Amino acid sequence: MSNSKLLMGFLVGAAVGGALGILLAPDKGSETRRKIMEKGADLGDSIKGKFNDVVDGVKENFGRAKGEAKNAMS
Repeated sequence: MSNSKLLMGFLVGAAVGGALGILLAPDKGSETRRKIMEKGADLGDSIKGKFNDVVDGVKENFGRAKGEAKNAMS
């Protein structure tokens, strides 16, 4: 549980830091909007990948526990 909170905190911090960096940079509005869209897409892909890793881990642990329970009943 602690690792997931640490990872979420890191992702949120990175997103906020990136957004502030983009917004404070002296670029044209169109360039800033393009950068925000790219960073948002990158962040979405990163979160999706981490979520899939967590789901795979839960499935693996559930399967392992199910197997152990089945063996204990035998």
